[in-house]
This record gives sequence, structure tokens and C-alpha cells, in this order.
Amino acid sequence: MKDLTLYTNPYSRGRIARWMLEETGAPYDVKIMEYDGSIKAPEYLAINPMGKVPALVHGDTVVTETVAICAYLADQFPEKKLAPAVGSPERGSYYRWLFFVAGPLEMAMTARSQGWEIDQKAAQVVGCGLIGDTLATLEQALTGRDYLCGSQFTAADLVLGSYLGWNLLQQQIEPLPVFSRYVERLEAREAAKRANQLDGELE
Repeated sequence: MKDLTLYTNPYSRGRIARWMLEETGAPYDVKIMEYDGSIKAPEYLAINPMGKVPALVHGDTVVTETVAICAYLADQFPEKKLAPAVGSPERGSYYRWLFFVAGPLEMAMTARSQGWEIDQKAAQVVGCGLIGDTLATLEQALTGRDYLCGSQFTAADLVLGSYLGWNLLQQQIEPLPVFSRYVERLEAREAAKRANQLDGELE
């Protein structure tokens, strides 16, 4: 039995966690959870009471939330250099962009996909502010660089590339060249291609 188990569904953010696992090169088990079925079963609710995927079980440790899973795995496999070293100047940027994806970008893209209007008044309350400001911040961050944290690919790039790729596909984001080039660069990684193939076979 492998020490790492990913609970996922190919039609979920679990694809991001799968990519991260492939980047680590560690062996792992996969359990496919069915919507309106096993995902709401008592056995799985004991792991994630939200009844959502992904979830990662690593020995006695349970990690839910996609970005948390990626950050956790980066720390578990430091030799893969999927996070800047603790104490390095880039570590702050790494935290910034991980949580930017989990917070403002997730909120902005959810609002856009659901047709929720965020006006100037609402922007003072919601975590993403104006959607245009969220995307302009990302455009500025990626202009003139390959990765978010200097010259090093990190878990922050993995989660941002995944979110940008999906929302470009769904036409929720204008396909600016800076976004398209960034996503294409990340999706060309061998681990990304392996993960995509593995999940594609489950669709």
C-alpha cells in the first residue's frame, strides 16, 4: 500500500493535485469519488466532511483544499524544489501567489462564471475587488518573466497555470499573450502531460 492516497474525480480540481503528485515523482494511490454517490458516503465524509474533492491522505495526515495539498506536497519533497527555500527572498512571493490563487482569483472567476456583478461598492467587501484589477495584477506579475518566483518553477506556478488554463478554456479570461504563453509553457512539462493523460483516461 502506498503512503499517499489522492481522492479525486477527473472532472474536478483534483486534476491539479494529480499534477502536483506527478511533479513529486512519489508513488501514490488514487480513489475516484463519484458525485452524488461515494463522495457523500460516511467513509469519505470522515475524511472530508465537505464531501468534496480533492483530498490527500498521507499516513495519518489529511489535507483538503487544492492549494493546501500542493503546498503540503512541496514541503514534503524539498529535493524536488517545488517551493523556494525557507528564508529566501522568493519565499514571500511564493506565499503571496499561492494565496492569491486560492483567494482573489478563485473568487473573481467564480463571480464571472456565475454572472455575479461586482461593482465599486461590492469591490470593497469581496476578496477579489474588481475582477479587472485581479486580472491586471496577474498580467503585471507575469510580464517579462517565466515564473512567479524568480527563475524557479514552483507549486505557485502549478496552481496558477491550472486556474488560468481552465478559465482560458472556458473563455472566462481574455486570452492575452502573456497568459497563453505562460499556460503553454507549464502544460509542456512532462509531469503535467502525464497527469493530464491519466485523468483523461478516466473521463
